[in-house]
Amino acid sequence: MITSKEWYIMQVLWENGACSLMEIVAQMERKTKWSKSTCATMLRRMTEKGVIGYEMKGKTKYFYPIVQKDEVIMPETKSFLGRIYDGSIGAMMSTLVKQGDLSEKDIEELEEILKNARENAEKKG
Repeated sequence: MITSKEWYIMQVLWENGACSLMEIVAQMERKTKWSKSTCATMLRRMTEKGVIGYEMKGKTKYFYPIVQKDEVIMPETKSFLGRIYDGSIGAMMSTLVKQGDLSEKDIEELEEILKNARENAEKKG
């Protein structure tokens, strides 16, 4: 399981590929105000967990993701859904809709997702 703080670093690596500590620090300063030592500590822990790796180029470590985003999104989503909404997708969607922050594009995407889900359910019987 990737912690909420580790997600920040994973996003950087998923979006940019292999990065040096200083490249990660530069990205993280914009998002979190983390220091170089905080980033280094996070990278060490994440390497120990096996979610990222690194390769040496000269004296510089270049960190890269070992787990891909699509490998962790579903387990993370299910964990969140279970903790917060007792597993109910409907309750989560209701909360999002009631917030009123959905754009027309969001609504169209949701309608398309539901249409495809309905078609797939009908095919399965």
